[in-house]
Amino acid sequence: MGIILHSEPELEQPDMIVGWPGIGNIGVLTVDTLRQQIEAEELGEIEPWDYFYPNKVIIRGSVLHDLEFPTSKFYYKRLANRDLLLFIGEEQPSGHGRMYAEGGKAYEMANRVLDVAEKFGCRRIYTSGAAVALTHHSLRSRVWAVATEKRLLAEMKGYANTLLMSEVEGRGDVGNITGLNGLLIGVAKKRGFEGVCLMGEIPDYLSRVPFPYPKASQSVLEMLAAILGVEVDMSALSDMTAQMEGVINNVFRQFPSEVRDRIDQRRREAQPGMITEEDEKWIKEHIDDFFHREDGDKGQ
Repeated sequence: MGIILHSEPELEQPDMIVGWPGIGNIGVLTVDTLRQQIEAEELGEIEPWDYFYPNKVIIRGSVLHDLEFPTSKFYYKRLANRDLLLFIGEEQPSGHGRMYAEGGKAYEMANRVLDVAEKFGCRRIYTSGAAVALTHHSLRSRVWAVATEKRLLAEMKGYANTLLMSEVEGRGDVGNITGLNGLLIGVAKKRGFEGVCLMGEIPDYLSRVPFPYPKASQSVLEMLAAILGVEVDMSALSDMTAQMEGVINNVFRQFPSEVRDRIDQRRREAQPGMITEEDEKWIKEHIDDFFHREDGDKGQ
């Protein structure tokens, strides 16, 4: 048990792009859209037994046929200017109801992903996730970059709509990335790979809602497309963003007026910043109270 490869194509120093679910599903939506756009072929998978419980049973003809587990799949594509490996995990291995992976299973899965990267001679690993920020849902999501080496930071800073995590107002020089989208590049550095994490901004007041934030995924994918030198049709993400704008605006209109007024001030700020402790506490108290009331009303 471990890794199953359906084929072993000859690839020349491919880059690997990795995504797992997280806040707004920004990372996994980014990588899955790239997979569809470049028509990447399935390469293999990490067997689920050591990492996940089954999430459903398959019934055929009223007979229980099989158990279905979250998938962790590899894909590949030979492009004109470079070769790519992609990895998409449907879930992060976690326990106790947590969204994010942690502990031994997370470290083990990170190493299994990198085992495949090493086998095919990858030189650089990209992950993607969410940057929870004091921004507004009407504004374009910027991309925060973190890398394993300073020279990579200089490279990332050259792309449009991108800033280094340490440059975010109020952020300071120290931070962390929760879950496997961050852990993987840490393990990658330890194993000698170059690593870059690209995080799309999502407003703090949307970080707890259970729906995707494709606006941030589009910003990350635009940057990845520029880095990789590939053309990507953004229309699917643009359409999804337009659909989600209606949902978000509907939720936003239900916020108390004082919450809306405070959030709307951000549209007039040139540089959306990192969440301060005071703002985080204020928003959390008011938004959590709002959603608790909504849940209570639905239960009546």
